[in-house]
Amino acid sequence: MTTTELNVALAMGPGVVNRVFPARRLDSMGPGLKLLSPAPMGDFTSQRSLEILGATDILITGWGCPKLDAAALGAAPRLSHILHAGGTVKHHVGDECWERGIHVSTAADANSIPVAEYTVAMILLANKRVLQIARKLHTERVEIEPDHVFPDMGNFGKRVGIIGASRIGRHVIRLLKAYDLQVAVADPFLDDAEAAALGVERLSLEELVAGCDVVSLHAPSLPSTRNLVHEGLVAGLKPGATFINTARGELVDQDALLRRVEQGDLYAILDVTTPWVLPADSSFYTHPNVLLTPHLAGSLGTELERMAVSTIEEARRVARGEPLLHRLHARDLAFTA
Repeated sequence: MTTTELNVALAMGPGVVNRVFPARRLDSMGPGLKLLSPAPMGDFTSQRSLEILGATDILITGWGCPKLDAAALGAAPRLSHILHAGGTVKHHVGDECWERGIHVSTAADANSIPVAEYTVAMILLANKRVLQIARKLHTERVEIEPDHVFPDMGNFGKRVGIIGASRIGRHVIRLLKAYDLQVAVADPFLDDAEAAALGVERLSLEELVAGCDVVSLHAPSLPSTRNLVHEGLVAGLKPGATFINTARGELVDQDALLRRVEQGDLYAILDVTTPWVLPADSSFYTHPNVLLTPHLAGSLGTELERMAVSTIEEARRVARGEPLLHRLHARDLAFTA
């Protein structure tokens, strides 16, 4: 066990540290860790930043962190760990970091939990036809017999399709085990043995969309996944199904999705779109079969502290001489967002 005190610094955009790290978390980093300053670096070029970088062993980063390029790393000879209190590190961890052998960690697992919780909530509401029945009640304001309107309503025995056995996809699968649902997964990197271990059925994309009552998208945004849910897959979605997207808008042919929704036999729950804010005249806003939410599935409010806890725990592992629990390698970037 190491007894050397390690210096910790913060680097992130304006206001991020106050949103993610309650003061009590920074005040009690733990034995073997010294926070150089509670005020984060917003750049790596000022005199203050250069002085802090020169003494930093562990850099905790957040949204809006400047790029860690060769110049920044040159000013940080002691830097051995970059611990990101967020999801992707692609915006600020460059090739120079990997080439130098710096250990990188991410709080993506902590951030995936609220996304999975949102998804499961929407799956259950979709199968129960809550959104459609509530809209009908608000509009007609008369007595409604729900199962006369939707005789197929309910979650018992319904089939849920997960596109992408990603970190979030696996959290969704885990949470769905509490319900009497059949779960199928489409993922080219998932083999039969792993599918069996997860307790899911492995299907092709075409089989999954054709046979599932709810289809939820959890693939990463990569060049290879652009327009993953293309017009043919949208057309193949089971009539009456609900499509959920908490991943990224660019993974879906949105024009094809809207055309299918406007046919009246498909429902959509969209937490992400391309662009992030749709034009004011988009029919996604007004169509009764669509629920739009403003990218709220990920960590917000009290959920942000979970990422702080995860990141500080990683720093404590470093101080104890233990391996990182959520370490990233350069090769992982080809398969993660």
